[in-house]
Amino acid sequence: MMMARRRPPGAKRWVRPGQDGASSRIVGVPMDLTWLGHACFRMRGREGIVLTDPPDPKSGHAIPKTEAHLVTISHDHPGHSSLRSVGGEPVVLSGPGEYEVQDVLVNGIATFHDEERGASRGKNTVFTVRVDDLVVCHLGDLGHVLSATDLEKLGEVDICLLPIGGADTNLSAAMAAEVVHQLEPKVVVPMGYDPDEKKKDRPFDRLLHELGVKDLTPVPKLSVTRSGLPGELQVVALDSRAR
Repeated sequence: MMMARRRPPGAKRWVRPGQDGASSRIVGVPMDLTWLGHACFRMRGREGIVLTDPPDPKSGHAIPKTEAHLVTISHDHPGHSSLRSVGGEPVVLSGPGEYEVQDVLVNGIATFHDEERGASRGKNTVFTVRVDDLVVCHLGDLGHVLSATDLEKLGEVDICLLPIGGADTNLSAAMAAEVVHQLEPKVVVPMGYDPDEKKKDRPFDRLLHELGVKDLTPVPKLSVTRSGLPGELQVVALDSRAR
């Protein structure tokens, strides 16, 4: 059974290959990112399988039974924090801190589900997960723009998993676009919306407008390597595998 080792405060943060004498890892094998629905993603890399915010089957966001080595949970809500559909014996991280699970480095920072420091909807943990030298940031149900301190703690982000349920749930389109500009990721993957909803002017559609994106076609999964990251911001819509 794998164990999570909490990194001591002030420990040197990880560096990319080629920086500060870090040795290069094996390159060319992509990390696969699959959207299982709502805020749940599976990251499959050489260093293991990471699952984010698995929902309870009774929450309305049921996912297929999925094996994982590591699970992150952004907040205690049935749509984000159930292990009923998770296979294996994963390490589960559900709060702020710096962790190391085998070769996967995780950084969780304390944020809020609203703009009132949690008074309306409670707390939220934003996680960055380094898998195969790619940094994936899962924002959970973040409900506000990030502070300078938040941004310093998060550091460089390659792929941002962005909630776009609307201001009543997490981020409005304008706030989501501002968070994207704050983090400056190479890839943005929206989450927390219903891809089958036909209503016009959805928060998802407004986000695409805010980011200047048109004609976005969903794909089954995102397969990416560090060297294959785009030079400019790219928004990727994934097909949901929710049942």
